[in-house]
Amino acid sequence: MATTDVARGTSTASGSTPKTYKNFIDGEWVASQTGQTFENLNPADTRDVVGVFQKSGKADVDAAVDAAKRAFAKWRLVPAPRRAEMISEASRILEKKKEEFSRDMTREMGKVIKETRGDTQEAIDCGNFFAGEGRRMYGHTTPSELPNKFAMCVKQPLGVCGMITPWNFPMAIPSWKLFPALVAGNTAVIKPAQDTPLSVFNFVSALTDAGIPKGVVNIVAGTGSQVGTPLTQHPDVRAISLTGSSEVGKIVGAECAQTFKRCSLELGGKNPMIVLDDANLDLALEGALWGAFGTTGQRCTATSRIAVHKNVYQEFVDQFVARARALKIGNGLEPGVQVGPLINESQRQTVERYVEIGRNEGAKLLCGGERLTGKGFDAGWFYAPTIFGDCDAKMRIAREEIFGPVVSVIPCDSLDQAIEIGNGVVYGLSSSIYTRNLNNAFRAMRDMETGIFYVNAPTIGAETHLPFGGTKQTGNGHREASVAALDFYSEWKSIYVDYSDKLQRAQIDTEQ
Repeated sequence: MATTDVARGTSTASGSTPKTYKNFIDGEWVASQTGQTFENLNPADTRDVVGVFQKSGKADVDAAVDAAKRAFAKWRLVPAPRRAEMISEASRILEKKKEEFSRDMTREMGKVIKETRGDTQEAIDCGNFFAGEGRRMYGHTTPSELPNKFAMCVKQPLGVCGMITPWNFPMAIPSWKLFPALVAGNTAVIKPAQDTPLSVFNFVSALTDAGIPKGVVNIVAGTGSQVGTPLTQHPDVRAISLTGSSEVGKIVGAECAQTFKRCSLELGGKNPMIVLDDANLDLALEGALWGAFGTTGQRCTATSRIAVHKNVYQEFVDQFVARARALKIGNGLEPGVQVGPLINESQRQTVERYVEIGRNEGAKLLCGGERLTGKGFDAGWFYAPTIFGDCDAKMRIAREEIFGPVVSVIPCDSLDQAIEIGNGVVYGLSSSIYTRNLNNAFRAMRDMETGIFYVNAPTIGAETHLPFGGTKQTGNGHREASVAALDFYSEWKSIYVDYSDKLQRAQIDTEQ
């Protein structure tokens, strides 16, 4: 099988010239019509330019949407099981290139290699799942109220779907969007995050190598205002799927409403973990460490606040701080590193601003709260894992999404108070509880206002065969992953076949 020629980036840290990556439109790698480019930097060592990418504009979006619209005419007629076979082949290609793509991802995003392998694996798992769904695009039949009349409904594709993806899971989240869209018969234009475009290029190269026809998937790189906005506003785009901040989600949702586009928004989170006094404390500490500082806290599901029962509060905090201080921080490609850098300088400044807010609010800074400097740190965007203790649930650091290695620990007196703390924010993505009491676990499961809930696990760890999404300002009700994603990327069509050879009027001709 011929393989797609995606240019490989080379490090400028060693003096090499970085490669230029072009947009992928109508099956061809093409330069942007703007003639402008931007550099993709390694957040662990900004001297390392991962690659040069197109800084595209509206004309590039228009070309990509036009290609996707033309491709849709044929792609929608390809039987779903055949579309699924291509997705299955793409998963096999991703499996073969897992290590290569994972190392690329660590280099452009910063999270440690074990995590990027997990990111790539999630895309593989997602592909395997939706490959199976190609033979399960179920509609249903139902009896008609009239004689000699057949009634059924089927799922049909929407058309061209626009996708705007984030930088923190640069292959897993695109897979959540592209795989269900494609198996349902849609075509796509995807705008990768400006900080991590290479992983999306690698992902789409696997789809192309698997036989996805030209024009079915298109990539346009660039900024949100120059690419995301015209994609959202384009009249031929039937649906937009965005993963990003709640602020951006409000803008995208309003834009989609102007042209009645279907719109899926997966947005922010401020996820609580509850630790009761009967919890396995060692297990809770392991979960807190992973939930708070995995991906350097840059997850929408990150464990960013912990409500701990006062009976075990001090013991929990003391051990939590000790374990956080012992974490090895550095370049995610180096052996033994547990926490990588932040994605860029802007995000580090956001973290610093919130740490100052926490200090001014009266929260007790227990560890971290500073940039990391010195050998191995000066060329990257590193920040120490940060824990605030004795927090009030009404503090901004305990209510607002920071998206960094900062966690607020809040003492509580009871499960009821912990649930109140957990629900006291505008977000509702993920929550968890550590307890040995089954009754308390089920009460929390029932009463927490989140789309995802864990028992004796942190707030991270979603799997591709269950719906992913949240309540309140975390989104607008749609779900990604699992069969729930197919509900977004397909349209129901109800079909009636009357073989009575006479006019029959539903709800009128009921007497036989």
